[in-house]
Amino acid sequence: MNLVVTDIGQLVTNDEMRGGLLGVVTAAAVAIEGDTIVWVGAEADLSDEYRTYETLSAEGGAVLPGFVDAHTHAVFAGDRAGEFSQRLAGARYDEILADGGGIHSTVEATRAASLDALVAFSLPRISRMLKSGTTTIEIKTGYGLDIATEIKMLDAMEHIQETLAIDIVATFLGAHVPPREFVDDVDGYVDLVAGEMLDAAADRVSFVDVFCDDNAFTVDETRTIAQAAARHGIALRLHVDQFSRSGGAALAAELGATAADHIDYASDEDLAALAASGTVAVLLPGVSYSMHEPAPDGRRVWDSGVPVAIATDCNPGTSYIETMPFIVSLAAVTSGLTVEEAIWAATRGGALALALPDRGLLAPGQRADLVILDAPTYDHLPYRPDANLVVDVISAGTHL
Repeated sequence: MNLVVTDIGQLVTNDEMRGGLLGVVTAAAVAIEGDTIVWVGAEADLSDEYRTYETLSAEGGAVLPGFVDAHTHAVFAGDRAGEFSQRLAGARYDEILADGGGIHSTVEATRAASLDALVAFSLPRISRMLKSGTTTIEIKTGYGLDIATEIKMLDAMEHIQETLAIDIVATFLGAHVPPREFVDDVDGYVDLVAGEMLDAAADRVSFVDVFCDDNAFTVDETRTIAQAAARHGIALRLHVDQFSRSGGAALAAELGATAADHIDYASDEDLAALAASGTVAVLLPGVSYSMHEPAPDGRRVWDSGVPVAIATDCNPGTSYIETMPFIVSLAAVTSGLTVEEAIWAATRGGALALALPDRGLLAPGQRADLVILDAPTYDHLPYRPDANLVVDVISAGTHL
């Protein structure tokens, strides 16, 4: 289908050739053929040919690239609402985990759910994320921690991908935490993840991830799994330095990981190494909000020269947040990013964190992912965090 979006009050292109970080065009239009953008510019310059296309009016609203949520755990069964109250009462993450809660609780629920039940739990959640403007979403396994359930999670992602007009990027996170049955044999579990488990998942994922931090996996254990990923030719992304400076950020830089996520405790030296390696830092301000902890220092990370993305980390325990607009607001209000930096990080930054150069940028040849706001300018997005400002979504050229 050929489509032209008109009456755009303010268009965020993220095209540096148009000036500024966001490459803003006012009184703009965007022409789309199939799933691809073919023209972007001032509506006054729109050709007669494009004016014959089916028209969608933005009614003076701002238009942004579709959000790219580059770190989620959005396929899971059950919830952990009780833990939220525990944390507010002073319980620490490691205490909840040691008491059988945390990730272990979700593993138990996800293992017990049938494939149909897992899809039924997850699809409405991901549908809401799409309606709030997320057109590309990374989803991790990691709530199975056994071969059968890890594969079941990938099956669920495929079912959801077939149902919704959202692009799902699958990541294998068999190394989320050691499961209870391997608590006394972590080496054995690392061998299972790096061997039989990864063998079963390799053809169905774009990335391998490891949680390299306290209460999860060591640098050496992470390196073993990363080497297995390399043998399969799968790109690497890592959860690192969320709870302490564990050496994970330095390892991500050393291994040339596509992304290093969390990095709350990364040192200036670590950030310099990440900048040199081109690794994208994925900041997750929803976690600190949900866990009542200090927010990631986005200002320090941005100023270090490391490319920055922001994401929801949507999961049932530490960040049950579904909407990228709220994360944009948190990044600006609590993490020190400017409004422009936060919007860039939620769109183009997320695309870079998933090695997807064809999105997060509104320019000819790019995938046609657009979000239309019921607001005249982009700065309404963080300014009004409780308002549902997304009124229209175009995903790969399809108007939802």
